[in-house]
Amino acid sequence: MIIMLKPNSEEEKIQKLIEQIEKKGLHVQRNNGVDYTVLALIGDTAGYNRSSLEVNEIVHKIIRVQEPFKRANRLFHPHNTIIKIGNHTVGGDEFMVIAGPCSVESEEQIVGVAKQVKASGAQYLRGGAFKPRTSPYSFQGLEEEGLKLLQIAKKETGLPIVSEILSHDKIGLFMDNVDIIQVGARNMQNFQLLKELGKVDKPIMLKRGMVATIEEWLMSAEYIMSEGNPNVILCERGIRTFENFTRNTLDISAIPVVKRLSHLPVIVDPSHAGGKWWLVEPLAKASVVAGADGIVIEVHPNPEEAWSDGGQSLKPKKFDRLMREIEVLARTESKTLLPKKEVKSW
Repeated sequence: MIIMLKPNSEEEKIQKLIEQIEKKGLHVQRNNGVDYTVLALIGDTAGYNRSSLEVNEIVHKIIRVQEPFKRANRLFHPHNTIIKIGNHTVGGDEFMVIAGPCSVESEEQIVGVAKQVKASGAQYLRGGAFKPRTSPYSFQGLEEEGLKLLQIAKKETGLPIVSEILSHDKIGLFMDNVDIIQVGARNMQNFQLLKELGKVDKPIMLKRGMVATIEEWLMSAEYIMSEGNPNVILCERGIRTFENFTRNTLDISAIPVVKRLSHLPVIVDPSHAGGKWWLVEPLAKASVVAGADGIVIEVHPNPEEAWSDGGQSLKPKKFDRLMREIEVLARTESKTLLPKKEVKSW
């Protein structure tokens, strides 16, 4: 339920109304807009006496929210959520570019790639230390050693680290070594992990599951936000369809749909969507034009020798060219690859 208050309502009366609602066992999320103050009621509102609210002199309008996701709903939070990470932001006027290899392989590899992608304009370094693989015989990542190597790359370049977590028992380790914790597609509905990540003060990048609907994806974000962490970045990475030429089918329409339904930032992973290096460029460009807040690109100096996902990785020179072209498109969409101003996190 959403309660829109009349303009210039007295603060004392607003607080009195909030107290009245909370006595009924509901949580109130307050958002102060330019014209209206909005109170979002979270909890079981089915039995709440709506008429008792309608007669209140400061209430302008009451809206019933049909969607099951509340905190992630744009009705509850009309303005875009802008998340500050180091010296950069996502969700505002800065276009987020995360780049790096699928897997951390060695110090030379990860430091070299970090320097190259930073020189091209990337603001974040991705690298898999713990790797969820379809086959138990495939390379599973360097694990803790991989996180140590990512830290070395961060010290060399200053790039914040993005890496995927597989289980809630590793949260402490990731809190110490990672700036943005990635939840992969396979863990999108690992609700125990999501709830534990909701208790930390760290941005969470939540990838869409391979067969997840948009509502299911947003409900997974709701699990994180319901525990107190509002800093969720949604990542579209393609869904599984009957088509098997590409690794997945990139759902470009998900970008404007989620933007309409939710206030959370949305980024795209064209590497995992296409599964082929030559598809990354057109899918990345399409993502910018469709309104994405950023992209995740896999970059490797020698894709043919990569320990995982070499076929979808760009060489540094191709990534650099893509960045120059992305920069033009981002500006057309009123985005920039550099921060324009300091923005506080929600």
